[in-house]
Amino acid sequence: MMSEPTEVKPENGVGLKRELGLFSAVNLILAVMIGSGIFVSPAPALKYSGSVGMCAVVWVICGFVSLLGALAFAELGTVIPRSGAEYAYFMDSFGPLHNFWGRLPAFLYSWLMVIIIRPAEVAVIVLTFSEYISQPVMDLLCVQDLENENHVTKAMALVALGVITYINASSVKLYVKVQNVFGAFKVLACLVVIVGGIYELSIGNTRNLAKGFKGTSFAPKDVALAFYSGLWAYDGWSAVTTVTEEIKDPEKNIPRSILISVPIVTGLYVFMNVAYMTVLSIPEMMNSQAVAVTFGERVLGPFAFIIPLGVALSTFGCALSIQFGVTRLCYVAGQDGFMLEAFSYVHYKKLTPSPAVVFQGLIAFLFIASGDIVQLIEFASFLIWMFYGTAMVSLLILRRTKPDIPRPYKVPLFIPIFILLVAIYLSATPILADPDPMYLFALLFTVAGVPVYYLCISKRHQPKNIMSKVTYGMQMVFEVAPPQVT
Repeated sequence: MMSEPTEVKPENGVGLKRELGLFSAVNLILAVMIGSGIFVSPAPALKYSGSVGMCAVVWVICGFVSLLGALAFAELGTVIPRSGAEYAYFMDSFGPLHNFWGRLPAFLYSWLMVIIIRPAEVAVIVLTFSEYISQPVMDLLCVQDLENENHVTKAMALVALGVITYINASSVKLYVKVQNVFGAFKVLACLVVIVGGIYELSIGNTRNLAKGFKGTSFAPKDVALAFYSGLWAYDGWSAVTTVTEEIKDPEKNIPRSILISVPIVTGLYVFMNVAYMTVLSIPEMMNSQAVAVTFGERVLGPFAFIIPLGVALSTFGCALSIQFGVTRLCYVAGQDGFMLEAFSYVHYKKLTPSPAVVFQGLIAFLFIASGDIVQLIEFASFLIWMFYGTAMVSLLILRRTKPDIPRPYKVPLFIPIFILLVAIYLSATPILADPDPMYLFALLFTVAGVPVYYLCISKRHQPKNIMSKVTYGMQMVFEVAPPQVT
């Protein structure tokens, strides 16, 4: 007869430890915000704005809006000192309001992020990494067969995914060390582009920038889509609140990391786009498969290899941090019974939620093996801003229901209201501007979580004996134990 899962209680307790200081928290935000987009395809904002001047304005304003949203999350992160970001905020704000409906938003958030959005993002980003790493190798080996190239790219992506999963399962300290190194190289690659642009300006290459606001489109639809594109490029500013329980001195370091990292990203994005628009014309930027690579070939000469190398480092670090964050969502959702209980268990020596890490690695593996999922991300990602908006509602509710709770950091009331309006706009814009059945699919998958929540969570119709055996088996395989209070 199978015995009940045993709890390992080492002398110092088992649980997540606060390993991320201010520098690591800043690097985490930089890692998630700066992926491949700014190197590969920053053109949509330029396309819809119609001019280099308006495009620069769009990038500045989008950076400012992102900073406001991040500061609102900083208040939530200090009021609710629990990992999971939106999940934790929904549980504390909506949960007490109704026995059934109150916890549903938190479940749907974990349902979508854990099963679809985050692992699919990791898969897409890892495939991008593989393309930039494997292409020079295939060129060196003179491999020109498209089918073989695809096999090599996919194999390289799976290896990279394995390395990422190993790092996140092994040690938070190892993750911090790797991420800090990759983060530094990522920023260095951005600075190379900026310095290249400054050099071109210094030698008098101002032909493209001299056009200023000529050609600006003031059509409401184009203006809306320009800002929509810019704000999506800045996504990731809430990353640090996903791992609140592992931030040292979170009351201070969460707001500080946001105030440091988001302006840094804004500066990098604005000046990188100015550099691109200095060297490349609007048609050249629109037609380029990878704008930064085209820029490097034009400006850097024999050092052009720095750009694809920078893209590879950027994408690897981004995938590493996204997986790190979503495993913490698995961890807290497992504690509340919204995911397998074993996902909330921690390795008794490594102090990582290794079952959650391996689970995320397996889902990303399935996405990589399934083929082209870029379109899936594009159509599902508008849901992210729906959750951002719901988080602002959580902040407003907590202001009313918990007015006396200590708030080490507090934003003016107009900020969450403004971000809520932005979230509504960003959630509706893609559907209204370009209706597509895929948006309906994304909404249907969201709604499909409701019966799962009703049967498995609310009514607790679960095969308890089987679930107990699964938990015990995972506990033995991964050498994990329930988190203990130290």
